[in-house]
Amino acid sequence: MQQTENFKKVISHAKEYGFIFQSSEIYDGLSAVYDYGQNGVALKKNIRDYWWKAMVQLHENIVGIDAAIFMHPTTWKASGHVDAFNDPLIDNKDSKKRYRADVLIEDYVAKIENKINKEISKAAKRFGTAFNKDQFLTTNPRVIDYQTKAKQIIKRMSRSIENEDLADVKALIEELEIACPESGSRNWTDVKQFNLMFGTKLGASVDSAMDLYLRPETAQGIFVNFLNVQKSGRMKLPFGIAQIGKAFRNEIVARQFIFRMREFEQMEMQFFIPPGTQKEWYEHWKEKRLKWHQSLGLGNEQYRFHDHEKLAHYADAATDIEFNFPFGFKELEGIHSRSDFDLGNHEKFAGKKLQYFDPERNENYVPYVVETSIGLDRMFLAVFSKSLTEETLKDGSSRTVLKLPTVLAPNQLAVFPLVKKDGLPEMARKIVDDLKWDFTVVYDEKDAVGRRYRRQDALGTPFCVTVDHQSIKDLTVTIRERDHMTQERIPIAALEKMLNEQLSMSELLKKL
Repeated sequence: MQQTENFKKVISHAKEYGFIFQSSEIYDGLSAVYDYGQNGVALKKNIRDYWWKAMVQLHENIVGIDAAIFMHPTTWKASGHVDAFNDPLIDNKDSKKRYRADVLIEDYVAKIENKINKEISKAAKRFGTAFNKDQFLTTNPRVIDYQTKAKQIIKRMSRSIENEDLADVKALIEELEIACPESGSRNWTDVKQFNLMFGTKLGASVDSAMDLYLRPETAQGIFVNFLNVQKSGRMKLPFGIAQIGKAFRNEIVARQFIFRMREFEQMEMQFFIPPGTQKEWYEHWKEKRLKWHQSLGLGNEQYRFHDHEKLAHYADAATDIEFNFPFGFKELEGIHSRSDFDLGNHEKFAGKKLQYFDPERNENYVPYVVETSIGLDRMFLAVFSKSLTEETLKDGSSRTVLKLPTVLAPNQLAVFPLVKKDGLPEMARKIVDDLKWDFTVVYDEKDAVGRRYRRQDALGTPFCVTVDHQSIKDLTVTIRERDHMTQERIPIAALEKMLNEQLSMSELLKKL
């Protein structure tokens, strides 16, 4: 219940402060489609920039592309999406609601994990500082039973879906007595597969139009351009190609706000390597990507790896970096060892060689690939939800503060004149004009300074500067920090240097 209430606050705050709106809201909205508002688009851009700098700018052997959304339809036959890009769906006969069968089972397992967490919390209170979590997890009989049950359920589900044994998926739902979340009914239909790609047409007339798909992922645009990039950039293995772009999936059971949408944005990098080296590069990128996430300071305990028991048709190893969202640990980023499936299949379907000549091995071969793929919208939700905090202050009052990583904040500095007279607005405007070339700066003169602080706290602005009458005399201002609300008097001339030190994306990247 607490998780549900917290998530409702996240959604409400996102709308109230101009981060995310329901798409076409004046027409009652479009399910699982969202628009980013004035502050949301800025936060999203900063996340995008932080990923691009870390992935492309800091690596000599990784370059970027921007492939088209429309691709030749054979692309999706070669990639396996036409035949294998499906979700197992089940309908409840009484509520007439449709659900993903695997999600129903995963939600059941999540409830078991919540029981484990409650046992941990009770034990931690009972034993205090002497509590050893690792020992408790491996010795407490009730927790061990919960863990065993959860693993057995996921293993059976994964095996059944992989073998396309949909009858057993339904049988598992019935054995677990999983009920419809809306009606409480256990009257289920059989499980059926549903392809997730959006179809469209290309052409001037119905008779001659070509059937196309909106791309369900950005990776294939990288694979079909492998030789173009390799030859034009004179790239030597190992090297990577990165891309940020929109993808589209006809999610029947889209839910959890922007976590699962029909139109979303991906940040992907495909790293091309010699066959036989995939294990070491897979481990390399697992470590590298986890460090990138942890660098933002949201708490190392908020992340965990989840290795896939059921591997995709193209993978020989796969793991997810899961994040502790308001609704529990869910996938944030995938790291996959894709073998030579993609380039090999495109070579076969296109009838053209997609091989690399390795001068060190003195041979041609189809490179293997290790993929890192992160949902930009999910990353936005992770950062936003974990940053939103309700605090009780010493005087008994409360404040809502969005403790965003400073380098990602939509506005980095707010400048206030103490009053709207005596030359203070003019001096404040001058500070804004001087700093706006290098920082995102806003001017605010409405309401008392305390209310302005609260407004900027809720927007996630890391620093606020107040221009007062003393500023006129000695050219100093009060700068106030968001998270601890500390205030300091500094010269106006020192603002730029201080902001560079505190807001530098480069300084944060150097710690990776």
